Amino acid sequence: MKITNLVAAVVLVAFLLTFLCLRFQLRPVSKRYSRFVAVFAIVVVAIAGGGLVSAQVTLSPGANPAPLNNITSVPAPTTGDPTPAQPPLLTAVAQPSNLADFVQDETALLKLGKSLFWDMQLGSDGIQSCASCHFHAGADNRSKNQISPGLLASVKDITFQVGGGANYQLTAADFPFHKLADPNNRDSTLLSDANDIASSQGVFHTELISTVPGQAEDNVTSTPDPDGFQVNGINVRRVEPRNTPTVINTIFNKLQFWDGRAKETFNGVNTEGAADSNAKVYKASKPNTLTEVAVALNNSSLASLVTGPLVSPFETSANGRVLREIGSKFLSRAGKKLHTLRPLAKQVVHPQDGVLGADSRSPQPGLNIPSYDNLIKQVFKKEWWQSNKIIQLNADGSGTILQQGAVGQTLPENQFELRDWNFSLFAGLAMQKYISTLVSDQTPFDKFQAGNINALTEPEKSGLSLFVNTVANGGANCNTCHTIPEFTRASVRRTAGVASTDPTDPLINNAANGFFANYGIRPASDDPGAGNTTRSLFKAPALRNIALSAPYMHNGGMATLEQVVDFYNRGRGDDGGPGVGGLNLSDAKKADLVTFLRTGLTDQRVLLDQAPFDHPQLFVPNGHPGNQFSVTPSGNTNGTPTATDELVEIPAVGQNGLALPRPNFLE
Repeated sequence: MKITNLVAAVVLVAFLLTFLCLRFQLRPVSKRYSRFVAVFAIVVVAIAGGGLVSAQVTLSPGANPAPLNNITSVPAPTTGDPTPAQPPLLTAVAQPSNLADFVQDETALLKLGKSLFWDMQLGSDGIQSCASCHFHAGADNRSKNQISPGLLASVKDITFQVGGGANYQLTAADFPFHKLADPNNRDSTLLSDANDIASSQGVFHTELISTVPGQAEDNVTSTPDPDGFQVNGINVRRVEPRNTPTVINTIFNKLQFWDGRAKETFNGVNTEGAADSNAKVYKASKPNTLTEVAVALNNSSLASLVTGPLVSPFETSANGRVLREIGSKFLSRAGKKLHTLRPLAKQVVHPQDGVLGADSRSPQPGLNIPSYDNLIKQVFKKEWWQSNKIIQLNADGSGTILQQGAVGQTLPENQFELRDWNFSLFAGLAMQKYISTLVSDQTPFDKFQAGNINALTEPEKSGLSLFVNTVANGGANCNTCHTIPEFTRASVRRTAGVASTDPTDPLINNAANGFFANYGIRPASDDPGAGNTTRSLFKAPALRNIALSAPYMHNGGMATLEQVVDFYNRGRGDDGGPGVGGLNLSDAKKADLVTFLRTGLTDQRVLLDQAPFDHPQLFVPNGHPGNQFSVTPSGNTNGTPTATDELVEIPAVGQNGLALPRPNFLE
């Protein structure tokens, strides 16, 4: 019921009671209930005056809420933004329209996706999973061995400026990387500057020899790291050349990665979408008939994204590994039917896990599902995995279809079953399904936007007002790039109808798609993103739970929200460019804006790992014993020495989450 209707009804009842008392002269009764009538009258007046509106109010479409609740999707209405005057609450993005052509059981698809995302067996080292860089609010709170030199610069730089070497333990004093004598004045004395990146450590530098069915660790050779990730000639874990963004709410992004290279159409093979006409999978119309086919799944930039890190020599993979080889180690192969990998075989799954709990073997590691084969067969239609043919990978990258060998015969390394070959399709769709459930839509802002004007504190309301108002109106103009409700202009909703074709099109990643040029963080020559060495282009990231995902910016060069606000308040320009006019916010206004970002956009479920943000146990590398000057060798004998790992346990969490939040970055 609307508040106006409620007030009218209450006033009418009060009027009738008063009329009856006067009309029939019910003096004893009216005296007896005089206190009640008085209180009732006070309540009526309070409601009529707006004093009792703490309950949530559902607003009609087009209704005008309280002034601070009238949040608009600035800048002015554009094509592809259907509700700019009053954006909707956060709602789900559509699945691929043709998902049913591939998947027969979406519940099992979610189970497969969560298992693969958290499984340490996915990495070449049997340690590194997708979750290894996304375990804390969908991002990474580690601070040792988290520095990468300027590897993406026009002239590659392998010198560590922050800390002086790999395996360095970051401190608060290291930030911001562009340090000014006066943080409010971009022209003040420059105290220090670095083109280094604060990001996430992945694998050691190795070359693939082979994957082995049923073996978590690939056969690899350790080789000298060409990018400087060594201490005294000992290889340490490599660190990504861009800061790690959160995976939470990435379902709302049209394109993925800072440079947008993961496309919204999934081709079943890689990140490039429709731009790669050679990307093909195989389909078995009959078990003895294989056909090479091109596939296209819309609304699937997350599936495209998944295919990148799995073969990245910085994140999870030895050099030279391809996705079908991951399939060959995860899935049973001809002649090696007894060698399979149990899902999450190295990790305990909480018995109350919201997706995997029913299959938990706790306190034993893994699931009560003996192999990934079982899940693949349950999830996908037979034509994508069942065949008695073998596909041989040729030197030019093409495939040749062969008859399956005799039972018990081991396949050569360049021959694959259909299940192996299509592993990129399986992994992409499954992990996309899981990541699409990681939606953070229960922040204080969401409750406020739904009508509960008491969901935000007064400082948070002041910060929100600054967030949405233009500089001319005394605001900070944040909403121009971080457009609500997704808090990014790069969202599917906001970019609907905007062309997005292929990575060779210079117009694909532009402001209409939520990408902004030369934004003042670092010179374009340090990292062009989706642009070039004179004009960098980076996607505007979403801001929900930003208090939990430090460090900030594509280079990770800012450690606190205060440093981020100072950057905008002084008019940007850390790249040496002209910058823009500053925001001229007072210290009090800056504090209110930070408060809104820090607490107004934090979902308690994310803070406490409650479902759907619960997860299996995980062991993450946290640098190596020693420091940037000395490390302890592991004693490996397969090439260049590598440092001993220092692993940190992230315990399994069930759907009810934690009693207390985990520490944030540098806490």
